[in-house]
Amino acid sequence: MNPLAQLIEAALFAAPRPVTVEELQTLDPDVSLAEFRQAIEQLREHYDFDGHGVEMVEMAGGFQIVTRPAFAAAIERAQLNQKPPRLSAAMLETLATIAYRQPVGRAEIEEIRGVNAAGVLRTLQERGLIEVTGRGEALGRPLLYSTTPQFLELLGLPDLANLPRAEELSIALQAPKPIDDVDQDAAAFVEADS
Repeated sequence: MNPLAQLIEAALFAAPRPVTVEELQTLDPDVSLAEFRQAIEQLREHYDFDGHGVEMVEMAGGFQIVTRPAFAAAIERAQLNQKPPRLSAAMLETLATIAYRQPVGRAEIEEIRGVNAAGVLRTLQERGLIEVTGRGEALGRPLLYSTTPQFLELLGLPDLANLPRAEELSIALQAPKPIDDVDQDAAAFVEADS
């Protein structure tokens, strides 16, 4: 591994969050962005092909060294990792609304959810999962909310484009058919073929 890849590895190991390529470039301003990207790829290949218990992943617009999923259960059992704070159903609903509609105002969130969202929005802001990103054009110029890189980090996503599409969610959230209905559907299919 070259010295630049080693420097990047040390920085990622020390960082408690994903680090962007631009931030990594401040480690050695004399090195080009292309050389940093090449060193990052060399480091990623090192972890992938040499059988390490960790891997380098791209998430939240940066890179981070994380435990491989195969070892996550054992590490969790030994309570060696720091668990992210739990999110209530109200927080998850609000985060989903913001993630898919951002930037979005409180009134629209409350209209979708059907309940007051002020407390939930405040809690999500305090946890760094959402932020105010502007003001709307509506009466009173309401605050508009968007998700943060910490939200992407929590979900392990490189960017918002990796969120499931709405049509994928509607299929995944459908209640499974009872076994009797499946058998009747199969019988009807067989009779129609005969």
